[in-house]
Amino acid sequence: MSSKVEIIQQAAFNKNIKTYIVLVVSFFLLISIMGIPILIIWLLGLGQHIGKRYYNSLECQLTTKHLEFKKGVFFRVEKTIPLENIQDLTFIENPILKYLDLRILKIETAGNSNPKGSDMKLIGIIDAANFKTQVLEQRELLKSISNSLNPTSNNEDKTTKLLEDIKEILIGIKKNQE
Repeated sequence: MSSKVEIIQQAAFNKNIKTYIVLVVSFFLLISIMGIPILIIWLLGLGQHIGKRYYNSLECQLTTKHLEFKKGVFFRVEKTIPLENIQDLTFIENPILKYLDLRILKIETAGNSNPKGSDMKLIGIIDAANFKTQVLEQRELLKSISNSLNPTSNNEDKTTKLLEDIKEILIGIKKNQE
């Protein structure tokens, strides 16, 4: 059975991400001694150019089966996370994000392979609370459809029967060895 994957919602991003990128990189260049000369170049226009390219590269869409995200200026990153693997959606705010009217939506999945603690961070989604709600609703819908198609009690009965059969075979082998 194959079902068609449809786009449920396309995320839009706040233009203040460009300013956020400039500020964050400026901060890290400022605290590093070697970065201070680069900071001047960054603030004279390179930062605005990179921020604009980053903003233009952002894409995120919620489909019936997964969450797809694309970003990158020099290196393009494309992530697809199946909805059934999503364990947690968290909002992150700090004073700079609050001033720029931005939020970070952090997505964690089952079997998280990322040592930093999240699989995806979406910065600056417009109406992030609604997007989070849509993701959670679609995940629950997908789980309920999956559960109705594959009842676990039937699978558990089959597993129990198989284990009992294996046990009987092993007992028979043990008796033959004695």
